[in-house]
Amino acid sequence: MNRSLKNVLIGSFGGGSATASGGNTSGAGSYKEISLSDTAMIMSYANKVMIVPGYGLAVAQAQHTCHELEKILTEKGVEVKYAIHPVAGRMPGHMNVLLAEADVSYDKLLEMEQANDEFATTDVVLILGANDVVNPAAKTDLTSPIYGMPILDVELSKNVVVNKRSMKPGYAGIENELFFKPKTSMLFGDAKKVLQDLCAEIKNI
Repeated sequence: MNRSLKNVLIGSFGGGSATASGGNTSGAGSYKEISLSDTAMIMSYANKVMIVPGYGLAVAQAQHTCHELEKILTEKGVEVKYAIHPVAGRMPGHMNVLLAEADVSYDKLLEMEQANDEFATTDVVLILGANDVVNPAAKTDLTSPIYGMPILDVELSKNVVVNKRSMKPGYAGIENELFFKPKTSMLFGDAKKVLQDLCAEIKNI
């Protein structure tokens, strides 16, 4: 508490890291994986999908493919929006700039407060490389170095799919308890490749 958001994010962090066995050091349980085909299925038959872009999307330069996924889902009658955390990526406004490059409509970009109001009516949240900005520890763990940081309340949605390269912790260097929640499934791989494959799968449904 009593720290600025910048200080929370850029300060010196400690904390544990995820174990290779699929458990975690905090004893929160095991994570579960979801297949590409199952991800395509639940997204295709959703009423509303919320995409949470993060640093993983930026590194993979996957913003154009992400917009393609959005268009394919929209053609199937799925409502698609983006939940933008103000410090997602490596600088404020990073995600807005990337998505603007890909011609994503500005009215589909929801700021954190707007997005948090809509997660409860969202069928699937697809997290693309975001980590600390969706970590519930910021609200629940008094000992966490990110405690007090505003986050996206993705766990209010019906299903959460997290795309990451691995279970390595994010910028804060701490484990994300979201990954071990019952609603959450992990979809491992490079964001651009995963999105390309999702586009192909959903077209065939």
